[in-house]
Amino acid sequence: MRTCVGETSFHFRFGPKVKIKEVHDSLVLSLMASEGLHGRTRVQLEANFHLDRDERTCTVQAETEVGRDLVRIFTALLTRQFGEEGFTIESNESRQHA
Repeated sequence: MRTCVGETSFHFRFGPKVKIKEVHDSLVLSLMASEGLHGRTRVQLEANFHLDRDERTCTVQAETEVGRDLVRIFTALLTRQFGEEGFTIESNESRQHA
């Protein structure tokens, strides 16, 4: 996975009942869907994320159109798979204003 550094990013935290392997699989599917929208090369260049299995978190940088679409797709897949109670999501912008 790539290190996620950037001003606009979204932080996902997963509950204890969520299997991290399934989160990883959803992230891979989200990347594939993003490739359908933006092309493989652009996704490889612009999609920045980090899945921390031990901390049960995933951070996705959303400074580019590719990143924003990746967040939307990933969130939709997670919601369908685990329900809204299976994870939380917040942006680093909301963290700075808290």
